[in-house]
Amino acid sequence: MMAPSAQEPSAEEAAAKGPERPRRRRADAVRNRERVLAAAKAVFSAGGTEASLEAVARQAGVGIGTLYRHFPTREALYEAVYRREVEQLGELAEALKGEPDPVEALRRWLHSNVAFVATKKGMAAALAIAAHGKTDLAAFSYERLTTAVGSLLARAAAEGRIRADVGAEDILRALIAMCYMNDQPGWQASVLRLVDVFVDGLRVPPRG
Repeated sequence: MMAPSAQEPSAEEAAAKGPERPRRRRADAVRNRERVLAAAKAVFSAGGTEASLEAVARQAGVGIGTLYRHFPTREALYEAVYRREVEQLGELAEALKGEPDPVEALRRWLHSNVAFVATKKGMAAALAIAAHGKTDLAAFSYERLTTAVGSLLARAAAEGRIRADVGAEDILRALIAMCYMNDQPGWQASVLRLVDVFVDGLRVPPRG
């Protein structure tokens, strides 16, 4: 049997290298998708519904064809950004359970929600289109966010740090009201101050 030449890999080498390229392509695709989502969040937050997908592709450093392979429509991209933000808020709540001060953990989570609302404001019209007929999108958001803030509230109340008569829905309604009643430039800084006042108002005064 003729030995393989120096230029030709052996069968064993070919078998070993075979899966490498597909794996690399899959890893590249995952990275590109995450870059597009991160860029879309920034672009949509700044430019609203008129922000172009070309601007998202430029921000992500990918070609427009790559963007369309992952997200064939503007609505599909908006929905993916929205779901990603909600998931990250859920993950943040889990991480904040380890914070020593439960009230500050709640404050930090609410601050992060202000940035989420800024993104959502920029996508409001397209999200309405994306969500039309998709009750699962609203249900997903409601369940994930109420569970997240509910866990932080329960811990703070159990330790006697905040009032126990305020629920997750109360917190989210108050946050939404603060965010959507402020549309002027610099509204986020104003809302963050209001959030701080709101959280301080939830505290149980120390017994003297």
